[in-house]
Amino acid sequence: MRITGGALAGRTVRCPDGIIRPAMDRMRESVFAILGDLTGSSWLDMFSGSGTVAIEAASRGATSVQLCEKDKIKAGTVLENVAMTEELGVKIGCHFMAAELFLKRCKDRFDYIFFDPPFPYRFRADLLRTVDRRGLLNDGGTTLIHYPEEDTLPDAIGNLVLTDRRTYGRSVVNFYRQKP
Repeated sequence: MRITGGALAGRTVRCPDGIIRPAMDRMRESVFAILGDLTGSSWLDMFSGSGTVAIEAASRGATSVQLCEKDKIKAGTVLENVAMTEELGVKIGCHFMAAELFLKRCKDRFDYIFFDPPFPYRFRADLLRTVDRRGLLNDGGTTLIHYPEEDTLPDAIGNLVLTDRRTYGRSVVNFYRQKP
């Protein structure tokens, strides 16, 4: 896997042991192009896997970046991967716990939250409800969620409103904007 844009473009990210379904380079590049300039933004990468999406956000200008990955087997590789962002002055906060627990305990707010749960995961709408109920997005913030095309998600959940949907092969990414 490689970083597709920003200050770390072209750098390689190691794939950790265990089960992983990395976000495709083409999909990541497209999603970040849609989002545009991330300078000074805050980013949360959920179901992080290797940390690639968090690193990509930092590479493209996000200055406050956190990630959450449940599989502690991946921790060593994730920590090794995210260390590359320190040359940008960005230290990625790494949390190794279940996404649901992290969201329940989180006290921060973000400009962007990216969810990339395993495709068999059936609680995607619950994740979005939690983001909305807990107020984890800044006003005007965006939540993105990657899921298989055969599944569906509502166009609105609370104050999260679908603003864009992109298809990449059999994958879909929904963009939800936080209403003020």
